[in-house]
Amino acid sequence: MSSDAQTQTLPPQQQDRQPGREHAMHPEPEVIRDDYRGSGKLDGKVALVTGGDSGIGRSAAVHFAREGADVAIVYLEEDQDARDTKAMVEAEGRRCLLIEADLREPDACREAVRRTVDELGGLNVLVNNAAWQEVREDLREITEAQLERTFRTNIFAPFHVTQAALDHLSDGDAIINVTSITAFQGSGGLIDYSATKGAILAFTQSLAESLVDRGIRVNAIAPGPIWTPLIPATFEPEDVAKFGADTPMGRPGQPSELGPAFVFLASKDASYVTGATLHINGGRHKG
Repeated sequence: MSSDAQTQTLPPQQQDRQPGREHAMHPEPEVIRDDYRGSGKLDGKVALVTGGDSGIGRSAAVHFAREGADVAIVYLEEDQDARDTKAMVEAEGRRCLLIEADLREPDACREAVRRTVDELGGLNVLVNNAAWQEVREDLREITEAQLERTFRTNIFAPFHVTQAALDHLSDGDAIINVTSITAFQGSGGLIDYSATKGAILAFTQSLAESLVDRGIRVNAIAPGPIWTPLIPATFEPEDVAKFGADTPMGRPGQPSELGPAFVFLASKDASYVTGATLHINGGRHKG
């Protein structure tokens, strides 16, 4: 799928479980543009990306590698996608550590950070990207189990991973949280998900203020409709077919269109940026 074409549609498709499998999507998302040229912006750095096996997380990981960073990725259970991401990172000449973990468990969050530091030699960039969503059009349909899973994955996990990471981050390092356009304009079918993404905004801004004296920058990226495995794993086939068509650009975004934003926020290029949110949403109104 060309990333500059207008008014595109996708083949109807659906996957049977979250967070989805990238290798089963058609077409597969674009991870990084062939013409993206690294310039050593992250030479010698170590990055930890949660949900890094596919979608937005995979794109961040591969862009970081092309800029010179070694990368640890945390994933839930998608072994093939994780191996594919590892191969992409290693093709860039960098190391990639795969960590299979359920980040709803605080101990798993701490262990992911420990393994990253022990096996890759440090930690400079943390990307809190892993997410969970389930569509429920009526608030009364959201069960206690769904509510807990959504909050534990989307906001408790970033909180616990970041707590563990702070013992290793220092002046010049960066934290990047992934929020969503739903934090700004809401979503009637994703009420609990949208609430967690709003919480990530407040977490980002408050943490940025807390860490500014240590020289650690904290920012967020708010994607609009992006073609990732979470989409066919969440929505009905007919909804997938028109996914992103309601944006001014008339199409969903590709993960490759977010990767450079992660590089910017992780690098010295963003040395005067903290507590900010970058909106990458095809021109959709942010509320």
